[in-house]
Amino acid sequence: MLSDPEKYDGLLMTMAQQCEGGIQEMLDYIFSFLARKTDFYVGVAKGTAEKVVMEKFREHQKAALKKVEQDRKEREEEEKRRQERLAKKKQEEAGEPKIREITDEEAENIQKEIDSKSSQPAAESTEAAESNANANNSGDASGGDKDKKDEEEEEEDEKDKGKLKPNSGNGADLENYRWVQTLTDVEITVPLKMKLKSRDVIVEFQKKHLKVGVRGQPLIIDGEMYNEIKIEESTWTLVDGQNVTICLEKVNQLEWWSRIVMTDPEINTRKVQPENSKLSDLDDDTRGTVEKMLYDQRQKELGLPTSDDQKKNTVLKKFMEAHPEMDFSKAKFSG
Repeated sequence: MLSDPEKYDGLLMTMAQQCEGGIQEMLDYIFSFLARKTDFYVGVAKGTAEKVVMEKFREHQKAALKKVEQDRKEREEEEKRRQERLAKKKQEEAGEPKIREITDEEAENIQKEIDSKSSQPAAESTEAAESNANANNSGDASGGDKDKKDEEEEEEDEKDKGKLKPNSGNGADLENYRWVQTLTDVEITVPLKMKLKSRDVIVEFQKKHLKVGVRGQPLIIDGEMYNEIKIEESTWTLVDGQNVTICLEKVNQLEWWSRIVMTDPEINTRKVQPENSKLSDLDDDTRGTVEKMLYDQRQKELGLPTSDDQKKNTVLKKFMEAHPEMDFSKAKFSG
């Protein structure tokens, strides 16, 4: 193996950039040089030159395939761990029944507690009464709400058709690059076809525009971004000479990006896994808002009531408990 495989990268890169016919033309020049300027083909025993070329080809092909297979296994293991975490979370959150009936005994006990807190505002009871207007008759209103919810979910599913499922990092694995995100930032990895130096790479980011590529070749990324970034907090590096890693800090840190540039396919942000976000980095007020948003998102995906739904159910229960003379035997609520 070469002691310093990157020693002539600059020279070869310049050569590759000038070969409009790509790798095939570059190889033509190399083998032509060997034929015209050396005795590579005639200075050794018949078949030796071809053997040397094929040995080197297989040697570097094996290394490249090994790297690809290693990356594939790492992605599979990461996806497996994500699926296990998701399954465990769903199991934990589904451990308590979603629907139950309120019993006469429960209503009586809670009524006593309400009576002891006589300072409850009358306005809350009025609001609860309006919410319960149709729920205490035959249960039809509950069915109507369910139908409405089903229609809304069906409409949302229609909007999400054709969108990509997020990868394990809440981003997407695209043809030319991979990206992941948290609520605060985006990380993009662009693999290159050959090892390069930093001077051979182009990375330019404006507030809402991104360019990434190799000098002398068509840009890999060039377009308007999904939303604005903080230019002064965004960086890029060349890793191992073969991967460009770009870190962009979002201006709006309360949203998930559905794509990097507007010409990319979108991911379904409803399928994002919020546990990958660094909530501990946010201030208390922002963190509270984000946690509520993420909680509601998880509840909705699992078919469970959101925090707002739970508040409404609490008001409804209090109204039911405050009126034991009414028949609530057929009324049901989620909780």
